[in-house]
Amino acid sequence: MRFILCFLFLLFIMVPHIHAQKVPFAGEQKKQESLIRNAYKNKKISEKEYHKLLQEQEAIKEAIKKANIDGKFTPEEKNRINGKLQRAKKRLVRYKYNSEIY
Repeated sequence: MRFILCFLFLLFIMVPHIHAQKVPFAGEQKKQESLIRNAYKNKKISEKEYHKLLQEQEAIKEAIKKANIDGKFTPEEKNRINGKLQRAKKRLVRYKYNSEIY
């Protein structure tokens, strides 16, 4: 009986840790997406630029999902996704400060 209770206790302790594995880059991607939406809302970027940036964010989401299929991120996958995030960040800055008036 003690063994069963100990097993159940350990099971309840370990289950949240197993399911709570955080996907790297997902938070940064969501942050970028919210920055893009705010920039469009505040008329910092045009509608065309907004749609281009959102398409790029969708591609990043797909890359994250594809890399996370096996539950592990290889260094190559991390570098590829990080590069996509950095390019998207630079592109947003370039679009925001291109001195065009909308």
